[in-house]
Amino acid sequence: MIRQLILIWMLVLPGALCAGPDRVLRDVAYGPNPAQRMDVYLPPAPTKAPILVMLHGGGWRFGDKGAPAVWQGKQAHWGARGYIVVSVNTRLLPEADPLAQARDLARAVAHVQARAARWGGDAGRLVLMGHSAGAHLAMLISADPKDFAETGLRPWRATVALDSAAVDVAALMADRPRRLHRAAFGDDPAFWRATSPVAQLSRRAVPALVVCSTKRRLSCPAAQSYARAAGAVGARATVLPVALRHGPINSEMGRAADYTGAVDRFLRAQGLP
Repeated sequence: MIRQLILIWMLVLPGALCAGPDRVLRDVAYGPNPAQRMDVYLPPAPTKAPILVMLHGGGWRFGDKGAPAVWQGKQAHWGARGYIVVSVNTRLLPEADPLAQARDLARAVAHVQARAARWGGDAGRLVLMGHSAGAHLAMLISADPKDFAETGLRPWRATVALDSAAVDVAALMADRPRRLHRAAFGDDPAFWRATSPVAQLSRRAVPALVVCSTKRRLSCPAAQSYARAAGAVGARATVLPVALRHGPINSEMGRAADYTGAVDRFLRAQGLP
């Protein structure tokens, strides 16, 4: 019994010690669909606070903004630095394909930009982060934000993409695609191009840190291909290989000191605290 209590204490304590947000705005709508919602975690008395917008993964079909691995570590780390942390949901397959999901994400970021001041935030100091499928969508709208201008989206300071192999979608689909990729991207090469961050890259691309797992076959080669393509058009992208598996790349963000420190250094280089 004592050992069980100790184990429970060890599992709960890391989260219990993290400073929580001062206030949470739940299910803020950025569109008419019930899935188009976000949670906004506010630090105490924010004034021109930087903003981190996070999109979960889940193979374009699953996932939720409220999952602890999506927001807790990020809020604990960046919330303590005065950031407003926003966790976003979009529509998912089969209701919305990845391009429609990218438009949802663009609308969500535009909504945050439009309302930043009333939350005590600074729309000019915004970083977008996504994991897995969410990283693909973040990179897609980052490759050329002008492609999503009809949503009201304006350029932002930086993007951090956490371990997506769906960077060059055409190449991915030609190389033994997994069932989840076939379900998401289908068999139309024109759609592959429209949903491929590499294909959409322009010199207007948002500066990106592309985190990749050295424990996955496709992740780091995909990240490197994005960085090369970005450099070729005059944009900026940095690859950060980490020796973590796909899930911990998300859940350890904000918790693992060396890993989080590397992300912090990138953000400081973009003028973010």
